[in-house]
Amino acid sequence: MTDQDLLDQLRAILVENFEIDADAVTPDAHLYETLGLDSIDAVDLAIKIQQLTGKRIKAEDFKHVRTVGDVLSTARELMTA
Repeated sequence: MTDQDLLDQLRAILVENFEIDADAVTPDAHLYETLGLDSIDAVDLAIKIQQLTGKRIKAEDFKHVRTVGDVLSTARELMTA
């Protein structure tokens, strides 16, 4: 899966589950400040990433995620682990 494929899938998750405008989902977009997610949304997003990758995310690994790019990096690490 390419980085663009992963971004497209993450964009679809954010649009479908959190009603976020697809154009706002860029690697630099801040999950909380730009996209308006809250801590419960972040937990839901972590679950969606686990489903996407088929791997469990450690809480401490996702705790430092702040941007869409951070989510992409975390997902990529899980997929290659």
